[in-house]
Amino acid sequence: MVHQYRSNGYNIVLDVNSGAVHLVDDVVYDLIPLMEEDLKAPVSELMRLTGGRYSEDELIEAAGEIRELKEKGQLYAPDVFAPYLDRFIERKVQDRVVKALCLHIAHDCNLRCRYCFAGKGEYHGNRSLMSFEVGKAALDFLIAHSGNRTNLEVDFFGGEPTMNFDVVRRLTEYGRSREKEAGKKFRFTLTTNGLLLDEEILDFANREMGNLVLSIDGRKEVHDRMRPTAGGTGSYDRILPKLLRAAESRNQENYYVRGTYTHFNTDFAGDVLHLNDLGFEQISVEPVVCDPSEPYALTEEDLPKLMSQYDELAQEIIRRRKEGKFINFFHFMIDLSGGPCVAKRLSGCGAGMEYMAVTPEGDLYPCHQFVGEKEFLLGNVWDGVTNPSLAEEFGALNVYQKSSCRDCFAKFYCSGGCAANAWHAQGDVNGAYEIGCTLQRKRIECAIMIKAALSEQE
Repeated sequence: MVHQYRSNGYNIVLDVNSGAVHLVDDVVYDLIPLMEEDLKAPVSELMRLTGGRYSEDELIEAAGEIRELKEKGQLYAPDVFAPYLDRFIERKVQDRVVKALCLHIAHDCNLRCRYCFAGKGEYHGNRSLMSFEVGKAALDFLIAHSGNRTNLEVDFFGGEPTMNFDVVRRLTEYGRSREKEAGKKFRFTLTTNGLLLDEEILDFANREMGNLVLSIDGRKEVHDRMRPTAGGTGSYDRILPKLLRAAESRNQENYYVRGTYTHFNTDFAGDVLHLNDLGFEQISVEPVVCDPSEPYALTEEDLPKLMSQYDELAQEIIRRRKEGKFINFFHFMIDLSGGPCVAKRLSGCGAGMEYMAVTPEGDLYPCHQFVGEKEFLLGNVWDGVTNPSLAEEFGALNVYQKSSCRDCFAKFYCSGGCAANAWHAQGDVNGAYEIGCTLQRKRIECAIMIKAALSEQE
């Protein structure tokens, strides 16, 4: 499978199965689809197919380059994953190693974000805080079910986890106390809206948290429209100094600010650049996923504007990086040399199998976006997975099982997309959130183009 596109003056060719990326001239670009079925096509035929746009010498040289790339396995490469898929899935399900937990420390929040999938932080249930005993059992469950894996990940999540920070602190200390005897190493993450982020919490986070996720949507008017406090006032002015302090205290590493764009700010590139102008270097601003009837939901009509925004953002990132101003946009991060392991490429985040969410009551769900949906209840931290068929269903998710993924050039980069988004969009974890897929493909194209542009100055 070959994907070709033009972006920012570059002719880009992605050989999907090998992962090779080529920057080519117009002649090679035009010949690649014509020679896929017949590498030995005579020059006269190529000249006819290209309408006489190129000379005989140009066609001979370009055809030779294409044949050479084919011989090196960097063009028209066969799919080496599909023949081993059944064995891969069978092994994954049998091993059933848990690598990460999302601990819902608080089903409560001091913001009332209008697009929040968790309602008002309570996930459409009762407001509650996780006890130390439940969290301790969750960490014990993770250790017990992590097999031979050494590195384990735990995200303190909510609602707003700093509303229950004493338990965050105690659980972190408990996890550290178990590392040596269990032969494990915890990497903790704290996700926070920043309202309660004082120096005491920040000092602790900087000692113990491998990553900080700081919630802010961008420009003041955009942020305050969608992220008011419980009292209905804007939160931008209250959180901004705290988030900037957090980013600087971590030397602009091991954190990112995370925002959401909606139908109300389809010019979201302005929000990304606003955050960078404020001083943030690690930025993620992502499309909202919600009921399509909501006034802030993205629509098909928004797509042309959103696509152009990614192009504009990519070009501005290149400009800033070349001028020495660092900016890292989460959705433009891509590794073209090694990339994710095969398991990650084929089956994504591992929700429901390798990654699970834990409620304040100790219930297990495939991920935070399924919490409260009773049909997705996996079990609990004391008894483990008591619904193995559901776990196996999630374990079997892969890019070949999803009909919308099989012929998509982005499948080994998005790994089939988000199961929760697919379920909320189509009622099927094997389905697709079509708007999200369209935007994902655009982001991957921009990410590859940025790599190409920045490589010119190396």
